[in-house]
Amino acid sequence: SSDLSEKIVAVLPRMNCPHRIEPHQIQGLDFIHIYPVIQWLVRRAIETREELGDTIRMFSEFQFNKSHALPQDEEFEGKLGKAESAVKEVQFAYKPQRKFKRPAGQDETEEDLIHSTLLEYGRRYGVGRQVASDKDAEKAAKKKAIAAGLAGGKAAETEDEREAEERRIKSLMSGMSAMEEEKLSSRAVASIVGQQSEAIQQMASEYATKKAELDEEQVDGAGATQAHSRKVTSLQKQIVNLEKRLAEISSQHSELAEAYGNAQNRLKEAKERRAKIETEMEKLDAMVTDENREVIQELRRLIGMNEGLKKQEQQFKTHCKEEMSRLKEELDKLEGAEGEGGDPEERERLRLIAKQYEADKAKFQKIRLLLARKNREIAHLQRKIDEVPSRTELSQYQRRFVELSNQMAATLTETKKFYTFYNTLDDQKLYLEKEVKLLNSINENFRTAMSSQSNKAQFLKQMEGIVEGLDKNKSKVSEKKAQEKAKRDELQDEHTH
Repeated sequence: SSDLSEKIVAVLPRMNCPHRIEPHQIQGLDFIHIYPVIQWLVRRAIETREELGDTIRMFSEFQFNKSHALPQDEEFEGKLGKAESAVKEVQFAYKPQRKFKRPAGQDETEEDLIHSTLLEYGRRYGVGRQVASDKDAEKAAKKKAIAAGLAGGKAAETEDEREAEERRIKSLMSGMSAMEEEKLSSRAVASIVGQQSEAIQQMASEYATKKAELDEEQVDGAGATQAHSRKVTSLQKQIVNLEKRLAEISSQHSELAEAYGNAQNRLKEAKERRAKIETEMEKLDAMVTDENREVIQELRRLIGMNEGLKKQEQQFKTHCKEEMSRLKEELDKLEGAEGEGGDPEERERLRLIAKQYEADKAKFQKIRLLLARKNREIAHLQRKIDEVPSRTELSQYQRRFVELSNQMAATLTETKKFYTFYNTLDDQKLYLEKEVKLLNSINENFRTAMSSQSNKAQFLKQMEGIVEGLDKNKSKVSEKKAQEKAKRDELQDEHTH
């Protein structure tokens, strides 16, 4: 509607639109002026969507997470309880345990107190190290000797500090006693053994089996080491083979993905081409009228003939290429045979083949010329069809002409009113000027006329003449008014009937 068009035209400058448009252009579907505005609006909408896209997406995800959950989140929530219980069990199983207890009442410094507390829980603080066995002790002694020989005085000082630290730790450990386990009553022990007798027997058997395996491994440690190295080597080979297989599968996957993408692009292009052809066919069907129906049918026939000729040309080209390659192969064979001793019949056959080739080539050239002439005729008919306006264009032209006619009629009527109003005001001005002049003249001659009786009589005669003139002018104007009114009534009657 006109109100909507006016609102659109009023809003566009406030949106800083660089293009200007009028309401009648929107109502008349003026594509030339509407298209830039539509382009600018679409670009503005895309820019706004890009600016607000992330914010809207985050808000949407927030609203979605309030009342819904993804399968991955539900799976994570399901596993979270088990994971927490497992972590708690591990923390409980590996929590610090007090192994020793120092006697109370000893005077110790803060550093000794820290060392004693760490030693109670099986940890050592400082440079001292625990020697696990006699063999380790011997190795440590050898290392100390080598370090002393290499480093000289500095190494000796370090070893002295280490030995002093070891002596201090031993002195702290000497006063400590091992922690005793909590004592249970005989009744409690009997009840536990009665309830878990089967489990205790099973654990005892497993303990015996594990102990036997450990004894065997200690006896045959070298064989176990070799078996372990062989297993590691086989696993490394499997890893290399699997990595090669993964690389091959990855390359195959990339090739297949590329082929799939190319197929998708070709499919998309084919769909777009099909949609475009269907759109053009719909436009062509909309352009069909009684006047150009025969021309359209003739155009369709020529287009079909053109497509058939193109197809025949392609097939003929393919056939000619195949025939030419075959003939070249035969010619090469014959030339090779001719070098060894040619046959006159073969030469004659080659001459006929060359003659047939020239004839086919001339025929192909004629077909190409015929196809070019048909293409020119089709282009000429298409230009003629484009020159004929369609029903939509004619209706658009008609609406535009009607709008322009109405606009011109309204402008003409308004101009006539202005002219009439101006003439009326001009006449009023003229009569008012005459009236002012007459009153000024009367005012100037009044005192002179009143000075004597003769002047007074002459003044009265002049006034009577002026009044008669005014009455005559009034009667003339009244007659003119009556004539104009009669003309108006006649014109109204004429236009009414």
